[in-house]
Amino acid sequence: MRVPEVRLVGAEGEQIGIVAIGEAMRMAQEADLDLVEVAPTARPPVCKLMDFGKFKYESDQKRREARKNQVQTVIKEMKLRPKIDPHDYETKKG
Repeated sequence: MRVPEVRLVGAEGEQIGIVAIGEAMRMAQEADLDLVEVAPTARPPVCKLMDFGKFKYESDQKRREARKNQVQTVIKEMKLRPKIDPHDYETKKG
């Protein structure tokens, strides 16, 4: 990161405030966590102290669960000839 200071959010979601980037990295190392840039376009950028491996694992689990619960739409095809009888058409349609 090439900014002099960042707005820091703690591991529990508490606002720590605007701190220098070196201080933020030191706090992350002391807590044995990762410093993750959450909002790079904000002024100053927002960073969060978190376990990034755990975060990726949990987000993958949520995505898998969402995929498991989604409804699959199946489209069936019917081949029809020009001289099909109305009764045959109704049978195929049903």
